[in-house]
Amino acid sequence: MTVTWEELGWERLAGGVGRCRLPGWDCTAGLVLGADTVLMVDAGSSLAEGARLREAARRLAGRRVTHLALTHPHFDHVFGAAAFEDAEVYGAAGTGALFAPGGQGREALRADAVAEGLDARAARAAADALVPVPHEIGDACGLDLGDGGRVLLADVGSGHSGHDLAVLVLVPGSPAVVFCGDLVEESGDPQAGPDAVPERWPAALDRLLELGGADALYVPGHGAVVDAGFVRAQRDALAARFGVSR
Repeated sequence: MTVTWEELGWERLAGGVGRCRLPGWDCTAGLVLGADTVLMVDAGSSLAEGARLREAARRLAGRRVTHLALTHPHFDHVFGAAAFEDAEVYGAAGTGALFAPGGQGREALRADAVAEGLDARAARAAADALVPVPHEIGDACGLDLGDGGRVLLADVGSGHSGHDLAVLVLVPGSPAVVFCGDLVEESGDPQAGPDAVPERWPAALDRLLELGGADALYVPGHGAVVDAGFVRAQRDALAARFGVSR
């Protein structure tokens, strides 16, 4: 039996589109329900959290997740990915190499997770279980939701990380929804870690705004849903912070 978004503590954004704010790091996980497609946007910070998201999606959709989009390769967004068995996995170009068994990318993600407070055993298990990313998006890729709805997965360029993917959801009769990953943050200042590309971040937000337009709902990787004005202001603040001119 399916349930409503609200019954599971999720926020409905548009027809068949919702998101939840996960405990701990206040990460967004998104869900898009199509006629034959069930798309999860980001996978949570551990295998257990991924399993909880998978179950919530099953209850909301009445069927399994078919597609998983990873907005960027940071542990709090990808460590639950292995919970989504048989899903088609998408990420920005270069994401898959970071998840390769035995590679430095996995170890860096594990170490970062532990440093941020994730249980060491949970971090090791999630890092060891990271899934391949067979669908790497170098530009853009579309998914048909049926009934006139569609999703565009777009590599808008490096910024918060070296591999940032945006997810635009278009549903007839509803505002456009853009899942921004951590290119946009509302509950705190945008975080620039060692893999950030600050000099390109403002341009990535320009492309994000072009993608969604003036009337879209922009869903940050952390925090409340915002509008284009917020994204534009954050773009200008980042440009000033990192000394980037137009």
